[in-house]
This record gives sequence, structure tokens and C-alpha cells, in this order.
Amino acid sequence: MLRYKGCKKTVKNFVTLDLNIGHLQKQTPHIEVFASLVLNALFNSHNNYKRFNYPLLLVIFYIGDLKKYLVIQTASIGDVILATPVIEKLHSHFPDAQIDMLLKKGNESLFKEHPFLHKILVWDKKTDKYKNFRKLLHIIRDTHYEAVINLQRFASTGFLTINSGAKQKIGFNKNPFSLLFTKRVKHTIREGSRHETERNLDLVRSFTDENPSPIKLYPTAANLAKMSQYKTVKYITISPASLWFTKQYPKEKWIDFLRKSDAGIQVYFLGAANDTVLCDKIIKGSGHGNSLNLSGKLSLLESAALMKDAAMNYMNDSAPLHLASSVNAKTTAIFCSTVTNFGFGPLSDDSVVIETKEELDCRPCGLHGLKNCPKKHFKCASTIETQELLNRII
Repeated sequence: MLRYKGCKKTVKNFVTLDLNIGHLQKQTPHIEVFASLVLNALFNSHNNYKRFNYPLLLVIFYIGDLKKYLVIQTASIGDVILATPVIEKLHSHFPDAQIDMLLKKGNESLFKEHPFLHKILVWDKKTDKYKNFRKLLHIIRDTHYEAVINLQRFASTGFLTINSGAKQKIGFNKNPFSLLFTKRVKHTIREGSRHETERNLDLVRSFTDENPSPIKLYPTAANLAKMSQYKTVKYITISPASLWFTKQYPKEKWIDFLRKSDAGIQVYFLGAANDTVLCDKIIKGSGHGNSLNLSGKLSLLESAALMKDAAMNYMNDSAPLHLASSVNAKTTAIFCSTVTNFGFGPLSDDSVVIETKEELDCRPCGLHGLKNCPKKHFKCASTIETQELLNRII
């Protein structure tokens, strides 16, 4: 598929170019747009045929020489957002390269109209999982990637990587197929305090650089326009849910926070459709009249666009934390059973982690949280003081 976005030149402008490869690269960073315009001229105007025939050959030659990179991350929403620094890094070093991404179905909306991605490959794991897997393998092999960069640590994506036909097959040493990668990188979570984005960037340091790269998503103009209706007053957002019980700040604690908050401030509740009931219970229990439940009503990028201008965004150690980081939104993240040393803390300039001040020998009780508190007391959540949350409303 050809991408047209970002090019403001016309065919008329291109006629005057000194048509050699070096100049072509300098004048038209969106080289595929140039090629499409040339093809238009060839097929729509006989008079232009002779004029464009030679440069067209140069364009086709140039496109054939473009490097292509595939970034694989088929895990959850938060993990996918944490992969974005790799995209940013690849684009900054190879601005003319084709960068593609492989995701599981449901996460592709994060990259709608993304300025640096050429193509999104989607793996539908719920319907005909292995049939779709085989189709993806054929697509990947036919694309002839320069490098496949696998951020996922499970066997399925490892198999895709080693059979991709790419010149470079890069991934973490924890992947079961990593012995067959051309480059395998050590991945450690419990050792040290490096952020997951840094660990992901380790995969491309050998052919880019050592500098950090931002976590970043790009809400569209339509996303921003739609969210503008909610931004006419001072507001905060609350994303109260988590997939894991021990990572989710208790409903009663959210209620206490809202009861003690300024009754005049607008509060927007964010989350998936299955978080609607929880949000409704918090709103009803708190009696906060200026609360609006938007869970299940916004896309991921719309949620990010709303977070961007909030006076504060509150959430657990979960995907909304990374969504806020991706637009550098003000963040207050509540860590119950998990700790920031795992490398999944907030990255916004104005971000704070709130956690218990008690020394608990049972914390952390797991990397991802658990379905129930093993000690039955859940003190890592219940001992967090509401005033700490209130202090973050500016």
C-alpha cells in the first residue's frame, strides 16, 4: 500500500528536479508518494510519458533498495505502548525505511494514522489462530525484511522470527527460539531498576545508538477534535480498573478519594466496556455530582487525547499509565502489590507513584499481580493514604 500523507508537492514540482538518486533522496523523503505521482503522470498523460520514463526507473530502483523493519509485540496494550520507543528510534536513524509492526487483534487502533508506520500486521488469535499464523508467516517472508525485531518472549513469535527470512533476527534471550536468532539480548526484570523501554531499546542499540527514545502515540486530529468537548472546564481522569486484583486500588478507596475531592471539579472515568459497572459504583458511592462515566465509549487514542490536557490522571499500575506516558500527560500512578523496580513506572515529566509507606515483607507478591491477596489483608492497598492522591490535584 502506498502512503500519501505528509507530501505537499505536486507532479509539476517534481518535473524540475535534478533526477539523480542523491538529489531524489534529499528532495523527497516520502519517496513512495513521489513514485505514485510519477505513475499517475505516466498513465494519465501521454505527453508526460517520455519526460517521466527515466526518473520512474530511478524511483523503482530506489524503492527496491529501501530497508524494511518489522517490530513484533503481540502482548497486551501496555506492552505494545512500551514498544513505541523502538519505532521512534528506527525512524530517527532510518527516516526513509519501511517500518511495519505486528500486533494481536484489538491493539491496532493504537496506531491509526501513525506517521512512521507503513503497515500494521494483525494476528487474530481468537478465530482460526493457526491458519492466520501461517498467513502471517507467508506475508513476512514475502516482504524481505532487513531485520525482524521481536520484543515478545513467547515461542510463537520466536518461530515467526527465525523463519522470517530477514537478514537480522533479533530478540530477547528468554524466547524459546532465541538460540536461532542472529542476535539475542539478555532481558532481566528483577535485577536493577531499568525501565522496560530501555530493555526494548537494547534490541536495536547495535545499529542505532545509546540515547533514550520517547514513548509516544499520536492521537489523530479527529481524536483531538472529538475530545475538545470535554475540555471546557478543569478536569481529572480516573482509570480505576486492572486485570489483576492485587494491582487494583480498592473501590472503597476510590470512593473515599472522590468524597474528599473538590465537588466542583469535573471527573471523567476511563476504561474498557467491562469496567463500566465498577465506575458506576464508584460514582454512586461517592455522590460526586460532576462525574461522567466514559468507560467503553472512547477509543484508546481518544482516551490518550483526553488525558493529555487533564489537571491530573489517576490510575493503577496498568495500561492507562502507559497511555498517559505516551502523550506526556500528568500522572499519578497507584502501585499496590507491584513495585517500580520491575521497570514499568510512569515516564511523563509530571508523574508520581503513590504506594504504601509500610514495610511489607510480602510485597511485591508477583510480577503481574494476583487474583487474590495471598495474605488476605491487602495492606499494600489499604494502607495508602487518600491525602496523597488529593495532594496531586493542582
